[in-house]
Amino acid sequence: MIEDRTPGNLSEFTAPSAVSHGAARNVASVAGEALSCLADPPMASEAHPPQSPVEPALIARPITLDTKPQSIPCTIMRAGTSRGPFFDARSLPAQGPELHRLLTRVMGSGHLLQLDGIGGGSAVTSKVAIVGPSTERDVDVDYTFAQVGILTETVDMGPTCGNLLAGVGPFAIEMGMVKATPGQTVVRIRAANTGALVTATLQTPGGDVCYDGDILLDGVTRRAAPVHLSFEALNGSKTGSMFPTGARSDIVDGIAVTCMDVAVPMVFARAEVFGKTGYEAAATYNADSALLARLERIRQECSLLMGLGDATHRVIPKMALLASGRYTAGISSRYFVPDRCHPSHAVTGAIAVGACTLTSGTVGSQLLAAPRGSEIELPIEHPSGVLMVSFTLTGTSDDIRIKKAAVVRTVRKIMTGHVFA
Repeated sequence: MIEDRTPGNLSEFTAPSAVSHGAARNVASVAGEALSCLADPPMASEAHPPQSPVEPALIARPITLDTKPQSIPCTIMRAGTSRGPFFDARSLPAQGPELHRLLTRVMGSGHLLQLDGIGGGSAVTSKVAIVGPSTERDVDVDYTFAQVGILTETVDMGPTCGNLLAGVGPFAIEMGMVKATPGQTVVRIRAANTGALVTATLQTPGGDVCYDGDILLDGVTRRAAPVHLSFEALNGSKTGSMFPTGARSDIVDGIAVTCMDVAVPMVFARAEVFGKTGYEAAATYNADSALLARLERIRQECSLLMGLGDATHRVIPKMALLASGRYTAGISSRYFVPDRCHPSHAVTGAIAVGACTLTSGTVGSQLLAAPRGSEIELPIEHPSGVLMVSFTLTGTSDDIRIKKAAVVRTVRKIMTGHVFA
């Protein structure tokens, strides 16, 4: 039986008295069509996930006569293990409420499936990249990342996204912001959210971006051309300190945690203290509501300790549960975004995981045999496979600094056109 969601008072759908009788008839006609649609049963082939009866997106709302929707050029890309639209910053409003409203409309925020937009209903597909020419010296483009809410009409521009960053170079070339050179092109990027400097090296035979190649990332189904990303200026990305609490280990909610800010502010704990191996599938963690609730309490408290303020409706600090590598000599990480376990792993999160395990006195330092030398390649195991991160270090394990971190990602251009908001 179809639940009757017809408003009890049809006056909700009628025009105000100040409107002409002809306009009122038009509105009433539209309202009648809308109400008949609400009464129609869904097609048998449509699958509807269970939804809360108080979900705002499901409540029948009065019909309003909107103005003509705004048309915005964009390109949708799969970059690393994330996907989202890429916008030329010059085609968008400046940062502020107007931009946030536009992005939530574009992505379809307020519905579990983001049905009314181009988001994919998950944290890794509800992302936006905004790219524009940079005014900074020795920088080609500025990249601003936005994590757009799914059920909530929120936009968080606190962190950056290293996976989506892989698409910035190709997009900048396609949009004419950077001139490609035959063979390879280097694009110098400033991650505006955190201030990190990133060098992207991509394949441009004949002066055009090449997307086809032989690199297969864990968590991605198709092979593609490599994009080499090298990150610098990583320490204290948001807090100004590698250890924003002033300690390498803190006790929060009765367990030892390490709060660090390298590439992204993060909270680390060992998986074993939660009764986990650290090797479980992402779905196992996502089904454990008691664990997720406890992790959120810890994250909230650590956010205050780190000077980041109230973390409600914000995605930083992120959190990860660590264990020794199961299949490699590296580290196993389960990374949360923040209320779900990531199906693979964030790039900036992997850099932070490496920093935690390579630094003495942290909760992760005993999980990895102390490496030697200033150049290290560290495997980060995740639910979909392994992410390799190369580190250039300075100092000793007692006072280590990440001078540079590098990864290889791939990109697929899915479409280019206009999206309506």
